[in-house]
Amino acid sequence: MVMEGSTKPARENAGPVSRRMVLDAALELVDADGVDALSMRRLGQVLGRDPMVVYRHAAGRKELLDGVAELVLDELETFPDDLHWHGQLRRIAHALRRVCLRHPNAVPLLVTGSLSTPLGLRPPGTLRPLEQILGILIRAGFLPADALHISRAFYGFLYGHVLNELQELIADPEENEALLRLGLQRLPLRDFPHLRHLAPELLDYDGEKQLEEGLDILLAGLDQQLAVRDKSYT
Repeated sequence: MVMEGSTKPARENAGPVSRRMVLDAALELVDADGVDALSMRRLGQVLGRDPMVVYRHAAGRKELLDGVAELVLDELETFPDDLHWHGQLRRIAHALRRVCLRHPNAVPLLVTGSLSTPLGLRPPGTLRPLEQILGILIRAGFLPADALHISRAFYGFLYGHVLNELQELIADPEENEALLRLGLQRLPLRDFPHLRHLAPELLDYDGEKQLEEGLDILLAGLDQQLAVRDKSYT
């Protein structure tokens, strides 16, 4: 049986349900239909169980969404820490980009999902990447307070890049003209001359390359900050 609005069939009603099963099903639902589609009732239908079974593993929808965010971030690869700190930050950035592109409907949970929750009350799994980045920066020679400021800038740049990349959608891939493929012909030329004229460049958008170029700028600035601080100590 396939539930209305979902691409996934309901699971067979057999055997015990674990928290991981609940979160896996929740992520599948978010991937297929978006965050707004996730509810305890809908998840119970997907699992083929009474919604009260879901409540045994998550007290409410917010806890369920937190668990989905943790599950997504659990997909981040682990890298050896013997690389130069530049290399470590680059790998983290590209790994997070890949995860976000794999689960675009879950990106809002990562970017804004916990804004109203104090750090210490957020799911531990959502804080581990931040702890890792802070450790990398502090070992590189940055003061802890500076590392915190840099991590905020790093996340701001990275999530901004991901959100921008997710907006680079092609309206009609069968069209030959860049303007038509992007649907920009709908915009009045008088009001949007720059966007319309930049259609070929917009069509050639390379998310991975753009991320590297942004990281080059960010890391060059951090190198300069370290050099200035080291010079002040000599």
